[in-house]
Amino acid sequence: MTAALGQDTEPAEASRTSRRPTPGRRWLPLASAFVAVIVILVAADTSWWDLARYAAYAILAVALPGTLVYRSLRRTPHTLVEDVAMGLAVGLALEIAGWAAFSAAGLQAWLWLWPLGVILPFAAVPALRRHWVVRGYQPTPVGWSWAVAGTVVFFTWYLSAVFLERNPILPTSENTKQYLDLAYLLSVAGEAKHTLPPQYPQVAGEPLYYHWFAQAHMAVTSLITHIDLPVVALRLAIPALCALAIVLTAVVGWRVSGRPYVGAGAAVLFFIIGEVNFTHPFTTPFGTQATFVVWHGMSMIYSWVLVIALIAALAEIVGRTDTSRIPSLGTPGAFGLAGLLLLASAGAKASTLPVVLTALGFTAVILIVVRRAVPWRVVAVLGMAAVAQLFATAALFHFQTYGVRLEPLTDVSRYWRPGRDGAGPGRPLIILLVFVAFYLNMQLRTAGILALVWLRRARLDPVQVLLLGGALGGPLLYLVFDQARGGQQYFTRVGFAFGVILSAWGYAIVLDRAHLSARAKVGLGAGAAAFAGTLILIQLRTAGPAPPSTAPYAPLLPLLAWSVAFALLGLVIVVSWPLLTRAWPGLLGRGGAIALTAVLVFGAPGLIMDMYKSIQAPNGGAYFNIVLPRSRVDAARWVRDHSRPDDILATNMHCLQWSRSWCDPASMWLAAYAERSVLVEGWDFSPRMQIPGAARPFWDPARLSLNDKAFADPDAGTLRELRQRYRVRYLVADRSVGAVSPALPSLADLRFENGRVAVYELR
Repeated sequence: MTAALGQDTEPAEASRTSRRPTPGRRWLPLASAFVAVIVILVAADTSWWDLARYAAYAILAVALPGTLVYRSLRRTPHTLVEDVAMGLAVGLALEIAGWAAFSAAGLQAWLWLWPLGVILPFAAVPALRRHWVVRGYQPTPVGWSWAVAGTVVFFTWYLSAVFLERNPILPTSENTKQYLDLAYLLSVAGEAKHTLPPQYPQVAGEPLYYHWFAQAHMAVTSLITHIDLPVVALRLAIPALCALAIVLTAVVGWRVSGRPYVGAGAAVLFFIIGEVNFTHPFTTPFGTQATFVVWHGMSMIYSWVLVIALIAALAEIVGRTDTSRIPSLGTPGAFGLAGLLLLASAGAKASTLPVVLTALGFTAVILIVVRRAVPWRVVAVLGMAAVAQLFATAALFHFQTYGVRLEPLTDVSRYWRPGRDGAGPGRPLIILLVFVAFYLNMQLRTAGILALVWLRRARLDPVQVLLLGGALGGPLLYLVFDQARGGQQYFTRVGFAFGVILSAWGYAIVLDRAHLSARAKVGLGAGAAAFAGTLILIQLRTAGPAPPSTAPYAPLLPLLAWSVAFALLGLVIVVSWPLLTRAWPGLLGRGGAIALTAVLVFGAPGLIMDMYKSIQAPNGGAYFNIVLPRSRVDAARWVRDHSRPDDILATNMHCLQWSRSWCDPASMWLAAYAERSVLVEGWDFSPRMQIPGAARPFWDPARLSLNDKAFADPDAGTLRELRQRYRVRYLVADRSVGAVSPALPSLADLRFENGRVAVYELR
C-alpha cells in the first residue's frame, strides 16, 4: 500500500499519463490475476465447464448491457476499467429488473433473453450505437493495476482458505459440516428461481420481508447458465463479487479524488488489512468489517458492489475535488445512475440506504452552514434516496422492522455493565476505554481521515464531506440502534466503504507532504511489510481466548494491552526522533508518513489469522457449523429432479436437536437443496421470529400437527388434506429424527430410499 500510494505525488493526471506503458505491460496484471483466481477456484473443485459458462454469463448478460448503459450515462470516457467495473454494477441492477419482468410473465426459462432489451436498442438507435466502440481512454498506471490485481489475488486466496476449501459443493459424507446460514441463503435463491417475490422457503406461503436481491442474482445466474445452484452459491458468485468490489473501490477512489493510488490504497485497506484483535480471531468484540461477512451472507458483498458504485454517482452530484481532472459523468447521467443504484441498493441490504441518507443529510447541513445557501442538487438526491427507502420499506419489507429498534449503545454497553460489586467509581474510565477499543478494533483503518481533516484545516471539498458523513454515519447508526440478532453491525460495514476511500485520500496527502524519493518509498514499504510480519508472528504465538474474568470488559483487555504496548513503543520513537534524524537525515519530514503507515498496517494480521484458524478446523471451517449429511442432500436433489417448481414438500425434520429438551427450529437443508417450498421445515429465520422475545413454537400448531401426523400416524384423510389443501406432493421422511409409521408405504408410493431418508409421493 505504501509504495503504491507514494507514487502518486501530483493531484493532476497529466504527469501520470505522460509515460504510456506498452500494451503487454498494461494487460499483464489482469492476466496474472485472472490465471491466479482460476487456479484457486479449480483447486476448490470448480469445473472448467462451469467457469467457462459463468464467464460467458458475466460478460454477455451483466457486463455488456451494464457497460452500454453506463457509457450512455457518463459524459466522456475515462478508463476502460472504469467503464467495465461500473458497467458490471449497473448490469447487476438491470438484471433484477429483467428477472422481475420475466418472472412476472412466468418466462423464467427465457430469462437469457433479458439482455436483448438493452443490446437491441443500442444496436438499432443511431445515437446509441457510438457506445459500442469507445476511443480516447486514458491508460491506467501499471503500479495501480498491479496493486489492484494483487489485492484480488490475496482476497481470493483468503476466501479459499476460510470458505471454498472448508465447504464442499455437495456433502461428501454423513459427517460433512456447513456454516448454518449457507443453506438458508441457498433456499432463498432456489425460491427466487420460480417465485416473484420469493417467499420464506421453509414455510410454504409465508411472506419473506427481506433484502433478497443477492439471492435473486444467484437465481438468475443459475437460470441463464444452467449451472447447479450450489456451485453458484459456494464457488462462483462470492469470489466474483469480491473481485468486482475490489476493482470498484479502486476505480471509485480514483474518480472521486482524482488520484489513482487513493483508489488502490482504499482497496488494500478494505480487503487486505483486517480488524485489530489480539485474541482468538473468532472472538469479535464488535463484529467485523470484511472478514467473514463477505461469504456467510452474500447480501453484504453484493450490496457493497452497488453502494461503492453509488458513491461515484453521489460524488458527481455533491461536487468532486477541485483538483480532479477526471472527466465528469455529467449532471443528468449522475442523477440517472444514482437513481438506478439507489433502487437496487434498497433491496440488496436493508442497512445500506439509512447510511446513504445519513451521509447525504450530513453533507446538506454542512454545505448550508458553510455556503449559506441550499445545495439543491444534494437535496434532490437526498429526496431520491428517501423515495428509494420508502419503496423498500413498503414494497419489500412491508413496514416490518425485523426487530430493529431505537436502543442506544446495546452492543457496547455489555462491556461496562456492573457486576456483583456494582458500577464502581472507575466506570466512566471503563466506558471511555470501551469506545477506544471499538475504534481500535473496527475503525483504525480509517485513521487517514483524521490526517486529512487536520491537514485541510477542516476545509473539506463537498465530496470529502460526503465520504466523512458516510464514515461517521455507519458507526453512529450502529451505536443508536439494536436488532434482535446483532444486525445493527451492518451499518458500520456500509459506512466502511465511505471511510476507506477518505482514509486512503488522507494517507496520500501525508505521503505527498513527505516528498519521498523512490528509495524512501521502497524503504517505507519494506518497513511496513516487516512491521506487519512482526504483528502476525506475535498473534500466531499469543492469540487465544480472552482471559477468564468476572469483569464484563475482560474480552477487550488483550486488544487494549497490546495497543498500549505499541503506543509506548511509538512514544519512545517520538522522544528519540531528534537523535534518529541526526543519525539518518533522510527521516526529516517523514515522521508523519511513517507513523500513519504503522497505524494503518496495525490490523494486517486480521485476515491471516482468520485463515490460520480456519485451517485448524478443516470440515466446515471454524465458525458455527452444523452437520449436513450426504444422504439428506441426495434425497433433496432427487426431489428437485422429479418435481415441479410449484410442488410443496412435507418433512418430519424441523429442529437442530442440540439436546433432548431444546428444539432449535433452524432446519433448512430440504428447501435449500430441493429448491422447493416446504409446508413446515424450520421457522427460526422467518420474519416472525426476528422480533425480540418472540416465542420459539410454530405459530400455526394445527398445520404443524397435520404435517407431523402424516409421518407418525398417517391415514387417508390426513394425506388427502395435505394434497388438496396444501398442494403437498412429496413426503420426505428422515428416519434419524423419529420413527416413521409402517402404514405410510400403504398410503403413499415410495419413490426414493437411501437408508436414512425416504421420499413418498402422495396419490
